[in-house]
Amino acid sequence: MKKRIGLLIAVLAMVLGLAGCTSNSETLEYDEETIQQATEFLIEYCNSVDEDTIEEWNSRTDFAVEQELYSAGLPFTPESFLGAMDSWQSGIDECGAYAEHGEFNFEATADELTVTVPARFEERSATLEFIYDENLYLDSMTVSGIYSTGEILEKAGLNTVLGMGTVFCVLIFISIIIWLLKFIPAIEQFFRGRKAKEAPAQAEKEEVVQAVPETIDLADDLELVAVISAAIAAAEGTSTDGFVVRSIRRRPSNKWKA
Repeated sequence: MKKRIGLLIAVLAMVLGLAGCTSNSETLEYDEETIQQATEFLIEYCNSVDEDTIEEWNSRTDFAVEQELYSAGLPFTPESFLGAMDSWQSGIDECGAYAEHGEFNFEATADELTVTVPARFEERSATLEFIYDENLYLDSMTVSGIYSTGEILEKAGLNTVLGMGTVFCVLIFISIIIWLLKFIPAIEQFFRGRKAKEAPAQAEKEEVVQAVPETIDLADDLELVAVISAAIAAAEGTSTDGFVVRSIRRRPSNKWKA
């Protein structure tokens, strides 16, 4: 029984060892000279173009750019080629004008190839990184500036101060808003009192308007005046010369009681 267990453990160890060796040996095959020539061309071309040339490349269609690259025999896709020129311009803005680069370093895995190149710019050194996919077509290019420890600490300190300053400004703004909230009840009470004062005045005005008796303009109804004058003169047994009808007021209607 012990011999079988020991044999089983030995077989498992052998299988695992073979699997580890197989995975380590499966790396992407590439021609170092071809990749180096393509990378060298990309560095020189990106350094020679200006913003107008980049804009002219971006104005083309992907098909036109792809045909141009294919006819030149370059292992670049339209996206990676245009992105490389943009990355190079960003690197120049960060590190200054390009001066020279060092030797190429290749690191291959099962599905990609990474090429790193140390470069020197006017203001600081940088690392150029080129990543090729499993078909050995350029996938991306980045320019990473190399900063000293003092510059890194200075940048981190500025970011910290900026972040804390922003937080304190927001807290002060919130505190001012909370302080102003105490004036809201006083403002509401002021407007309520103003409305309460305006309400009685409005009611009195309506009562005065309702209390004014309705009069009839005699100038618009002379026949009615003449009839009423004659009726009053007949009831009093006098003539219409003894009085003058100046106004006529409408009497409230009353219901006859049975």
